[in-house]
Amino acid sequence: MSGRALHFERRGKGPALMILHGYTGSSGSMRELSQALAGEFETIVPDLPGHGRSVGRAEDGQYAFEHCLRDLVATLESAGHERAHWLGYSMGARLALGCAVRHPDSVASLVLIGARAGIADAAARQARRREDELLARRIESDGVEAFVDQWMAMPLIASQQRLGAAFVDEQRRTRLANDAHELAASLRGLGPAAQPALFDELARVTVPVLLVAGELDRAFVDAGRDLAGRLPAAETLEVAGAGHAVHLEQRDAFVRVAMDFLRRASSPVQITHSYPDQETA
Repeated sequence: MSGRALHFERRGKGPALMILHGYTGSSGSMRELSQALAGEFETIVPDLPGHGRSVGRAEDGQYAFEHCLRDLVATLESAGHERAHWLGYSMGARLALGCAVRHPDSVASLVLIGARAGIADAAARQARRREDELLARRIESDGVEAFVDQWMAMPLIASQQRLGAAFVDEQRRTRLANDAHELAASLRGLGPAAQPALFDELARVTVPVLLVAGELDRAFVDAGRDLAGRLPAAETLEVAGAGHAVHLEQRDAFVRVAMDFLRRASSPVQITHSYPDQETA
């Protein structure tokens, strides 16, 4: 089955760079990052299924991880490219990594923020699937506003409050633009328990990979280190003063490092570089 292109925003000129948002986000939530990178890259920023304008695509009430990967490749082709660098955040990082495993010809390099490769343990995966189903039902019954307030209070997200009330209000407004039934369908189809565990296939991902996590997000710091041990050409970066959303909480520091990595990944001659454990703003 071939994929169907998602709605996307595009800006800039240069090598193609796919930018994938996280759960409850949209192309709009990655707009500032896209603009910062568009000076040297052509950024392609889709709305992932169930988000933004990529809605009404669920089959039997659910989205499917493998189908979404095909849709992302179709989106890249719709933008006129066969291959791109991929930058993904959280859910977007899992999808970008999935594309590198399933559609390697479409991926030139990966920048992954808060990444994981699924859930390896079958019992833990089933437990998480049950939790996500309960959450999906609460989203449908209680509505987007109640869910967004609960979501933004989670420790993973709450560190963003340090960026000020105006920033938090804008993030909340963006998330409230989503539809409850679409968010529930996306969680059921694209949540970490819904996707296949990719750990045993990571050795085949030979492109350069930068794994980024905020120092306050210890679970994903550990997950990044684990992934780095499985990926043949991976670098890790722990960003000081940031939680899960490094690209928002320490944007300037992140853009500097991501741009350096992408420049090297775009070069015909790869130059080995090791980042320090901490990157300050």
